[in-house]
Amino acid sequence: MSSSTVPRVKPPALRPGDTIGIVAPASNVKRDHLQAGCEALRRAGYQPFYYDSILDQDLYFAGSVQRRARELEDMFSREDVRAIVCARGGYGANYLLEALDLEKIESHPKILVGYSDLTTLLTYFSDALGLVTFHGPMVAKDWAHDGGVDMASWEAALAGTAVWEANLGAGSGASGLVEGTAEGILYGGCLSILAASLGTPYEIRTEGTILFLEDLAAKPYQIDRMLMQLKLAGKLDGVKGIVFGEMRECVQNANQGYKLEEVVLRIVGDFGVPVAYGVRSGHVTAGNITLPIGVRAGLTVRGAGVSLKILEGAVTAVPGKS
Repeated sequence: MSSSTVPRVKPPALRPGDTIGIVAPASNVKRDHLQAGCEALRRAGYQPFYYDSILDQDLYFAGSVQRRARELEDMFSREDVRAIVCARGGYGANYLLEALDLEKIESHPKILVGYSDLTTLLTYFSDALGLVTFHGPMVAKDWAHDGGVDMASWEAALAGTAVWEANLGAGSGASGLVEGTAEGILYGGCLSILAASLGTPYEIRTEGTILFLEDLAAKPYQIDRMLMQLKLAGKLDGVKGIVFGEMRECVQNANQGYKLEEVVLRIVGDFGVPVAYGVRSGHVTAGNITLPIGVRAGLTVRGAGVSLKILEGAVTAVPGKS
């Protein structure tokens, strides 16, 4: 089954005053960064909640596999928690794939926000359960720093705006690489995590999608290699459009003599689909854009201009709240 034919489950909307459960499914978390992010969430009108065990450490993980899996399941099950936002990425979410009780997730659909290593969970829940998930700012990262969160997209995505457009105008860093117009299911995340899914039972489903790809500090030849892996695995066949992230620090050296845009165009430039570059979601310098994974989106590239429009609400209305 392709991403375009998966029946979708939209979680309840997030409203001001709601409790946000914070989880650490991957790497260990620094207390001061967590507290700074929680304070920012309070200023934004939410009530952050986390278990003390979130600060556990096992090697480079945020505690044991069982701790991390039960934490996530519990946050989905708790009636007082309206949304779940990851503290940080790092590495380790893949350990949870065989440890999670999917029935607990499925029976309590909620907003789940994260990026980087959490791409594993975002795409897994999207593919296995049809749950709309959210590629966006994390607590101990973007929320912990001034200007780290693009609030317009956060509110539009999580409050349920029916149709909205990411701010990709002048000064956004976004640019067009291949002209065209497309519509498909928005899907994707961190390129290295997506490539790592190939050959596993959790392999990504990209047919019919507007595929979003981003990464951090990968050298151009490594980006090339991962894109070629997707291409050779057939994962770029049937894709309607491709959107690259900011691709922060993805350089060989300061004097390399070429741009990463040239590298990616060698692989994706002749697919006959629009290609955009520089959309700030995930590993970004500032203003992390929240992108809903699993909803219809439209991509238009005209010259250097880019438009990415979300064509349907990503969440459902909460009874008793306007």
